[in-house]
Amino acid sequence: MNRSDSVAPDTGVDPVCGMVVSADAPHRAKYAGHEFRFCGEGCRKKFEAAPERYANRDVMASGATDGMAPLARRSPPKGKGSGDDSAGMADSKQRGGWSAYLPLLILISLAALAAAAIEVGKLEGSMRGWMHGFMGLFFVLFAMFKLFDLSGFADGFQMYDLLAKRFRPYAYVYPFIELALGLGYLAAWSLPVVYGATVGVMLFGAIGVIRALRRGLDINCACMGTVLKVPLSTVALTEDLGMAAMAAAMWVASN
Repeated sequence: MNRSDSVAPDTGVDPVCGMVVSADAPHRAKYAGHEFRFCGEGCRKKFEAAPERYANRDVMASGATDGMAPLARRSPPKGKGSGDDSAGMADSKQRGGWSAYLPLLILISLAALAAAAIEVGKLEGSMRGWMHGFMGLFFVLFAMFKLFDLSGFADGFQMYDLLAKRFRPYAYVYPFIELALGLGYLAAWSLPVVYGATVGVMLFGAIGVIRALRRGLDINCACMGTVLKVPLSTVALTEDLGMAAMAAAMWVASN
């Protein structure tokens, strides 16, 4: 089934990335007398840079003014599976240069930081030590995926996080919060602060996920950045609540 076939009547599809967006989506742009809605600022900017590439011909022909119909016949933009090889080659050229090596540089840098943190905070073999290692590596690795495409992560995170929706800079800071928490666990540094921050951040994130699930939003979870496409579901909610519970348990045990 085409993803757009099952969207609710008050939702539409972002013409750039294909993500389902609500009728009150704040990110909008006008082109040829039609208004298009987007999942985030990143997609809106891509559309405005080349609207003729993303504007759906069926929408233009239908005369719809909101840029959201007819959804079922919406096709992927050129260069994204539509068979337009020249557009794909142009995108590849734009990704050249040093920026193409950014994921590798981030991976190496985070691995070096994690190794240093482990050496600083070695704990004797115990369940608590394992939990520290697990949570430390978990946060570091998840921060890594987000940092591969920080702007893309911010676009997705804004779809359901309560603070990021109203204050986009928080979406850019969030991966660094995860990174700091991960290094804190691995280095066993100021653990009461790390435990408390983990509980607060994870529970707050869980509230946003719960609200999105109750609204029935069919979107991807931003937890893995844009590297892996994981649907926002109870799995993401369990992840947030599970990490909060583990941090709370260690916090109580340390007192």
